[in-house]
Amino acid sequence: MLVELNPEQLSAVRHDDGPLLIVAGAGTGKTATLVHRVAHLIERGADPRRILLLTFTRRAAAEMLRRVEALLAARGHASGGACRRVWGGTFHAVAARLLRIHACDIGMQPDFTIMDRGDSEDLMHVVRTRLGLGRGSTRFPQKSTCLDVYSRCVNAGLPLDEVLRTVFPWCLPAAEGLGRLFAGYTDAKEEQQVLDYDDLLLFWRGLLADPAAGGRVRERFDHVLVDEYQDTNAVQAEIVSLLRPDGRGVTCVGDDAQAIYGFRAATVRNILDFEQRFPGAEVVTLTRNYRSTAPILAATNALISEAVERRDKELWTARADGGRPVLAACRDEDEQTQWLCERILAHREQGVELKQQAVLFRAQHHSMALELELSRRNLPFRKYGGLRFVETAHVKDLVGFLRLAENPRDAMAGLRVLGLLPGIGPRTAAALLDALSAAAGDFVAAWRGARVPEAARTAWPGVVELFATLAAGRRDVPAQIHAVRSVYGPLLERRYDDAQARLRDLEQIEGLASRARTRAEFLAELVLDPPAYTQELAGPPLLDEDYLVLSTMHSAKGLEFRVVYVIHAADGNIPSDMATGSDVEIEEERRLLYVACTRARDHLYVSHPQRYYSQPWNKADTHGYAQRSRFLTAAVAAHFEQVSAGPEPEADDAEPLDRVTTAAIRAGVRSLWETPAPA
Repeated sequence: MLVELNPEQLSAVRHDDGPLLIVAGAGTGKTATLVHRVAHLIERGADPRRILLLTFTRRAAAEMLRRVEALLAARGHASGGACRRVWGGTFHAVAARLLRIHACDIGMQPDFTIMDRGDSEDLMHVVRTRLGLGRGSTRFPQKSTCLDVYSRCVNAGLPLDEVLRTVFPWCLPAAEGLGRLFAGYTDAKEEQQVLDYDDLLLFWRGLLADPAAGGRVRERFDHVLVDEYQDTNAVQAEIVSLLRPDGRGVTCVGDDAQAIYGFRAATVRNILDFEQRFPGAEVVTLTRNYRSTAPILAATNALISEAVERRDKELWTARADGGRPVLAACRDEDEQTQWLCERILAHREQGVELKQQAVLFRAQHHSMALELELSRRNLPFRKYGGLRFVETAHVKDLVGFLRLAENPRDAMAGLRVLGLLPGIGPRTAAALLDALSAAAGDFVAAWRGARVPEAARTAWPGVVELFATLAAGRRDVPAQIHAVRSVYGPLLERRYDDAQARLRDLEQIEGLASRARTRAEFLAELVLDPPAYTQELAGPPLLDEDYLVLSTMHSAKGLEFRVVYVIHAADGNIPSDMATGSDVEIEEERRLLYVACTRARDHLYVSHPQRYYSQPWNKADTHGYAQRSRFLTAAVAAHFEQVSAGPEPEADDAEPLDRVTTAAIRAGVRSLWETPAPA
């Protein structure tokens, strides 16, 4: 099972039970090492039920455990489906699972529901309005900004004034109001028995901090393995420490050079200071790269070597092929777009599928001109980012029915569902929810005889009957969703013009629900593991199965492509002018460019326009000049083939003309004011 590993990987896999940090450079086989580590633990006798594998996506955990099962089978180990007994999943998913089990230990009801980002913003707005924080003579932050500030405080473990001073300085005048808002938001969640993303981690940490309950949780696990440790925030790192206070059984894998999620309060300090948190820890560094060519590695090594603080490593490869990466100077964005399309088509003609080519950029709007040109040239593409499937209005409506049935105290779900009915506004909806609360969540007792506006009377009996059915919980999850669709469908058709496309989305959700055992499990999966990309609405399939990948640099992390194009590598874009307020932010921007460049296997192109127009869409001439990214220093650029994207000037073969001198020009102008001499 271990013969395919290199010496560094083998050392990590065979490590004993002491705390271990695996510093895995880009493309060095991080996943393979972690998979072999889990398999080795099981093979040497570890109980799979006492292994906890924490990742940042559910798919990553599932794929790792599938590979562990395959390794054990190939070895002839009679695992008996051991990997299905391993606790594998994201931090938030594992937190939700443990809190369902131990909710009563910390005074919670186990039927709590989990709010997604949109629901959290809405609840924040309700409290903001109730406190009258937007009515003053000065501007108060909107709900999305308020939630960002709250989340940064919670995940970074920093007081409000420090977060405002360092991250949200424009919100400093609202500090007193934000403090009251966050207190009211916290009380509202407690009253409704709902949790947001941040609560899942906070309550898990609180559970572990409890002397009795924490001991019971710790007793569940002998080994805790963490993937992408550089992406953890302060709370997540503390959870790992509380799970294994002495460090025994802890294995963390990550790369400080790929720590790029500071905007989510992740901190590179967790991986840089690992030995301080776990004294006596062993550090194994993986440096053999299995992805990129030697010239690409030379360029990316030079790029990250200029970081102020890092774990020192030099990636190398046995690949001897490949030319130098290209650094292209473009006159403006239009020239960059044309040059880019020519390279994409040229590689396609050379046998590189569009799906093996990716265009990466710092911000979503950086690809707008390219998207227009790709459409004009009939080049299909898929853009990663944008509106998530579970954040579309009709999907949130359907989920609202299920959430309210699961937790009748969930006021945000109740206001959303009741607001779908014609004639029912916020005041009537609030009265109906008060009646439901007084009836202890009994929908029939609270609503069957309720007086509703005339416009809602036709639909109201069906709604009451639906919630009576959902509350009984006797049907499986797909059947419950089908029942919701039968009531919600007519409401949707009256509400949206593109109803048929939205109805097809709901059919898709019903199919997805077949994998869930309970309604609570299905709701948690939708919130904790949403799709990474979708079109906004369901529609006909792509006519061309091949498509170019467009992605932000953040979304591309963990992926690889044969050809990578990094565009807009100009100061102000990378680093973003919004992320240059401190040395810490600038260093993260350097790592972000490094992550983008290390996605390339065979070819890497980096381009930077030299001129940006202030009004690009109306072709006005007002413009400014941009410098090449400060991260592409002379030492780094020396590893690139530097080219100009514009056409080469044509040779001038014309006959030489008579020279025009400055003296002749001035003599011609002089005639405008000099009086000619008399004859």
